[in-house]
Amino acid sequence: MQGYNVFALAAALAMDAFAVSIAVGLSLKNVDFRQTFRLSFHFGFFQGMMPVLGWSMGVTVRSYVADFDHWLAFALLALVGGNMIKEAFAAKKGEDSGPEDPTKGMSLVVLSVATSLDALAVGFSFSVLNAGIAWGAVIIGLTALVFTVIGLHAGKKIASARLSRLTEIIGGLILLGIGVKILFEHNAFGFLY
Repeated sequence: MQGYNVFALAAALAMDAFAVSIAVGLSLKNVDFRQTFRLSFHFGFFQGMMPVLGWSMGVTVRSYVADFDHWLAFALLALVGGNMIKEAFAAKKGEDSGPEDPTKGMSLVVLSVATSLDALAVGFSFSVLNAGIAWGAVIIGLTALVFTVIGLHAGKKIASARLSRLTEIIGGLILLGIGVKILFEHNAFGFLY
């Protein structure tokens, strides 16, 4: 695969990570270096490793995963997004602790997996094309890392302390919207029309 194609593919794959990182930035009160590092490292790592995993699995397993990967991504994003919305409504007016930090624990792992499932399919396609995966995986991972840093800080700039509850709800809705978009991209609702 030619270099410019790999960069274009990496940018396309990083869009989900970018959108999710904006949602995370909206939901956090403060964005510090550790949060930025954790989220960008994990998103970059998962985006870079999923193509390798997909490539090594090859075409033999693709038919088993391709039928439900979009539903899995939707479920993971809906779980985290729904939890963000629930926490926003459960928070008391005078509460200053803020929402749970999505750059820690299971939320971080779930978001990392959910935003990188498309990269798994890319690895499958590299395998089918008999293309090498090492260069592509590095570019995909680094691109996701950079897009995540930009998205996280863009989301934080959009949010304000007075709007923290609203921005947490918006962040959760964005995650749900990304999940629904993934379902539409995979024609999951094709039976409706």
